[in-house]
Amino acid sequence: MIPTVIVLIASLEGGNIVRFPPSSLSLQWYLQVPAEEQFITGLWRSLFVATFSTSLGIPVGILTALGLIRYEIAFSKYLQIYLLLPFTVPLVVSGVILLILFGELGWLGRVWPVGLALTIINMPFMIWAVASRVNALDRNLENAAKSLGAEEVATFRYVTLPAILPGVITGGLIMFVLGLNEFLVSLIITTTNSVTLPVLIYTEIRSNVSPLIAAVASLYVFIAFAVVLLTDKLIGLDELLYSS
Repeated sequence: MIPTVIVLIASLEGGNIVRFPPSSLSLQWYLQVPAEEQFITGLWRSLFVATFSTSLGIPVGILTALGLIRYEIAFSKYLQIYLLLPFTVPLVVSGVILLILFGELGWLGRVWPVGLALTIINMPFMIWAVASRVNALDRNLENAAKSLGAEEVATFRYVTLPAILPGVITGGLIMFVLGLNEFLVSLIITTTNSVTLPVLIYTEIRSNVSPLIAAVASLYVFIAFAVVLLTDKLIGLDELLYSS
């Protein structure tokens, strides 16, 4: 928590250079953020790619988790290897691979392929979260619904989905936060037309360490805090830890 607190305090600097502790306290840099078009545009792009990856990741994650646990899939071993990629393949390698692939497809320079890239690299977290709830689901509940005449789709909608919903919400929130904060892969595959906020912050801080950058970076702290509160409101933090 110490680096986070330092950034928050430094963003209140009243002068033009970041100091810790601040020479004076002021909210002027927060008031200036809405006027910084490049940062606002970068924030909207980051929110878009995070929403895109989450929206795509939820249905794919649900189907994949159910498929791996409930059915015999010919290529399940390859999916198991894929689930280990976040721990075995460095993000810089994934970024280079996606750069080559998207370049061949002519997708570089657009925003939505960034969201697709973040979906690919973060999907294992979604699958893990859902799979933990699927493993804990009592199959007798589904069998009871079917014995009472429920079709497969109705059983999924009224029995399976509500039971695994905490894992779905957990995985979705994890994917959203990871997509919002992802830097390394975004740095490799984005251009000036698709640059996201973390990349913008990195670019600016290399040449000008101003309190404005600290104020923009603090936005992530506030968003992360809001996500934690939302998670606690929707499913509870105990369920989050259980599902993850």
